[in-house]
Amino acid sequence: MTKIYKSFQYRFKESWYQLSQEERRALVAKVVNALESVGGKSILMCHSGWSTEEWLGFGVGEYPDIEAVQTHTRLLHELNWFRYLESRSILGTEAQPQS
Repeated sequence: MTKIYKSFQYRFKESWYQLSQEERRALVAKVVNALESVGGKSILMCHSGWSTEEWLGFGVGEYPDIEAVQTHTRLLHELNWFRYLESRSILGTEAQPQS
């Protein structure tokens, strides 16, 4: 089984800022639960708003396989997560050193 890594950049939409702090916390908890439910984990989350106007942050997630990535994406759509943020991502596998 080949692990899949997902690198992503994100910025929140106006609808995110319309939510109360409690609603934001509850939604993020559901997003974290969705990731964990497919066997994924967050490797890194960074705040980058201080260095770019385009992206508030970026991160890297790890998934056990491509099916987990696909299921996680479906779960995020069910949570309407993309109503609240824009993102772009790229998937990859760990590079092996060349001999």
